Amino acid sequence: MPDNGSAPHPGSGAHTPGTARWKRVVLKLSGEAFADASGYSIDGDVVTRLAEEIVDVRRDLGIDVAVVVGGGNIWRGLRGAGAGMDPAQADYMGMLATVINGLALQDALERLDQDTRVQTALQMAQVAEPYIRRRAIRHLEQGRVVILAGGTGNPFFTTDTTAALRAAEIDAEVVLKGTHGGVDGVYTADPKLDPTATKLDSITYMDVLNRGLRVMDATAITFCMDHTLPIVVFDLLEPGNIRRVLVGEERVGTLVG
Repeated sequence: MPDNGSAPHPGSGAHTPGTARWKRVVLKLSGEAFADASGYSIDGDVVTRLAEEIVDVRRDLGIDVAVVVGGGNIWRGLRGAGAGMDPAQADYMGMLATVINGLALQDALERLDQDTRVQTALQMAQVAEPYIRRRAIRHLEQGRVVILAGGTGNPFFTTDTTAALRAAEIDAEVVLKGTHGGVDGVYTADPKLDPTATKLDSITYMDVLNRGLRVMDATAITFCMDHTLPIVVFDLLEPGNIRRVLVGEERVGTLVG
């Protein structure tokens, strides 16, 4: 790869404009993306818009879409641990928060007549299926959107790591990491603090790790590197960006690979 850390977009040489660059994707949604103006709870209008975009690319582009949801709009394990709570207990509470968000997204998708399944790494049969790899793959093959909640089922792992792990398990070709803070990709520094920061079209896994760039947690980045799984970091809250990333109509976001 070039010394400047750039990496070509997968399949860029053979991609036909207007078609999806990948056939199966994992979309990582932070819980904060679901939040209302206060930064907490769930904004129904935002969830509905995200559901509309997911349905659009699922039906129009014919791709398999799995979604990993966070829970930071409801509870963050680090917050509890910082207040003296047992860290494992705090993380389990965060996993439950991801299930709440997953059910909200399922409701929005099914109101758009998109068949959807929520699978969770925590056992709660009344509201969701248990995560079973082969069942998740079968749902995707049947045209369903699969929402993967409950994290990995283990404390001390982020939902970024969940997205990387599940993507490898279900044979996804890319992780789409949606950001929510108005930052449209990976920069050389925090653009909100450093006016000289420049956006990178692409960067290698090792450069992300060596520079300490806040793309995903180091465990997730290392896992994706080991499994040659590309990551696209993009602004989730810009309407239409999910489609733009998938079809390559514009140079949206930053490719990590």
